[in-house]
Amino acid sequence: MVGLTKALGKELGPVGVRVNAVVAGLVETNMISSYSNEQRERLAAMTSLRRLGKPEDIAGVVLFLASDLARYVTATTVRVDGGM
Repeated sequence: MVGLTKALGKELGPVGVRVNAVVAGLVETNMISSYSNEQRERLAAMTSLRRLGKPEDIAGVVLFLASDLARYVTATTVRVDGGM
């Protein structure tokens, strides 16, 4: 995915298309609803921020990348994983 993002970003940049990827860490969603509290705490302890992500944490980065604030950002991968 990283290679594809870089390749497409370089290929499509000249025609004004930006290509970026967001690599999300473990986020508190239905996907981890079956994890025990102990499992969640163990995973949260593996991050620098000592917590699991929230959907809003990912959405904020996606919103930034989709906005004009990121008009000079392309062919890159942004990790949103709390420092895991």
